[in-house]
Amino acid sequence: MTAPTGLIPEPRLRHGRAALALSFFVQGAVFALLVTRIPAIQDRYGISDALLPAFLAAVPVLAGVGSVATERLVKRVRPGLVLRCVQPVVCLALVGVGAGSGLAQVAVALGVFGLAVGALDASMNMLGVSLQRAYGRSIMLGFHAAYSLGGIVGASLAWAGAHWGLSLVLLYGPTAAVAVPAVLVAGRWYVDRRRRPGAAAAQAGPATAMRFLLPLCLVMAFAYIGDSTVSNWSAKYLQDVLGSSEQLATVPYNVYMVTTLLGRTVGDLGVRRFGPVAVVRTGAVVAAAGFAVVAAAPGAWLGMVGFTLLGLGLCVIVPQTFAAAGRQAYEAHGPAGGPEASDAAVARLNIFNYVGFLVGSPLVGAVGDAWSYRGAMLVPMVLVLVTLVYAPSFGGERARYGGGHERPRTADVGRGSNGL
Repeated sequence: MTAPTGLIPEPRLRHGRAALALSFFVQGAVFALLVTRIPAIQDRYGISDALLPAFLAAVPVLAGVGSVATERLVKRVRPGLVLRCVQPVVCLALVGVGAGSGLAQVAVALGVFGLAVGALDASMNMLGVSLQRAYGRSIMLGFHAAYSLGGIVGASLAWAGAHWGLSLVLLYGPTAAVAVPAVLVAGRWYVDRRRRPGAAAAQAGPATAMRFLLPLCLVMAFAYIGDSTVSNWSAKYLQDVLGSSEQLATVPYNVYMVTTLLGRTVGDLGVRRFGPVAVVRTGAVVAAAGFAVVAAAPGAWLGMVGFTLLGLGLCVIVPQTFAAAGRQAYEAHGPAGGPEASDAAVARLNIFNYVGFLVGSPLVGAVGDAWSYRGAMLVPMVLVLVTLVYAPSFGGERARYGGGHERPRTADVGRGSNGL
C-alpha cells in the first residue's frame, strides 16, 4: 500500500532509518555470537556447570540495571548519543569475553556487556519509536527484522568458527573490527528528537507510569518467556521427547529465527492495513497454536511445524509492545513532554524483556521435571494467550497506520545525532 505523496520520508529520515536498522543488525549479530558460543566460553575458562547459571543470569540482571540508568541519562542527553557511545562498548566487551585469561576477566567482560546491552536496547528502541512517529507509519517491525537477520548472520559465523576450530579471539576480534567502525559511521545519521527545556518536569511520576505500562510490561515478559523457551529448550525437546537425531535437533531454532525474520519483514504491512491490535491478537493466537502443536506432536517433523508457527506468531509482539508504550506515553503527555515520556516508557518496558528471559527457561525446566516437558510447553502457551486480554492496550483506530490511516508527521524529531 503506497503512502500519500505528502508523507514520503525526507532524505534525513530515510538515512536515519537505514542507520538505525544497521545498529539493530549489529546488535543481533553480536548477541548471537555470544549466546551460541556459551559452551566454548565455558570450556575456555573452566566454568563449572554449577557456576554457569550465575554467569548467564548476571547478564540480563545487569542489562536491566543498564536500562534503568538509561531512563535517567536520556533526561540530559539524547538517546542517539547514548547509542553511539554504548554500541562500540558492547562489541569490545564481546572481544573481552573471548580474550580473557581467567574467571575474573570474563566476569568483568560479561558485566560490562550486560550493562551496555541494557543501555543499547533501551536507546535503540527509543530511537525506533520516535522515528516511527516521525514517519507517520509503522516501521518498528522492520528494525526488529534487521535484528533477526543479524542473529542469523551471527549464529552462522559462530557455526563457521566452531566448524573451523577458530578460537574465540579469532572469531570475535574481526567481527568487532568490522562492526565498531560501521556503527560509529552510522551513528552520524541517527535522527533524534529535540529536547525541550523543562519537558522532563511534565512527565508523570513513577507510580503513575507503571500503572499505565503494566499491561504492556506483562505482555513483554510473556513474549520473552515464549522466546526463551524456544532458544533454551527446542533442541533438548526435539531430541529427548520427540526422538529426533542430534543433527535434526539443531534445526528448530534456526527455523524459528528464519520465520521470525520473515514475519517481521512483512509485519509492518499488516499493522498499516489492519492495525496493531489485530496484528498482536493474530500473533498471540498463532504462537499459542505453535506451542500446542509442539506439546502434542507425535514426532520431530510435526514438532518443527510447531516451532515454525512460534516464530511467525511471537515475532510481532515485542516490536509492537515498544511502539504502543512509546505512542501512548507521548499521547498522554502531549507535545510538551511527550518525547521524554515516550523514552522513559520504553526504558521501563525494556526491563521486562530481561525479566521474561530470566524466568522462562527455569520455569519450563521446573514444570518439565515436576510433570512432563510436553506439559511444560503449555505454560508459555497459556501466558501468550493472556496477551489477548491486554490487546486493547495496543491502541484503537488512532494507532492504525497505512493508506487512509496515515498519521501526520510530528515535529518532535530534530537534527541528526551528529548535531549533538
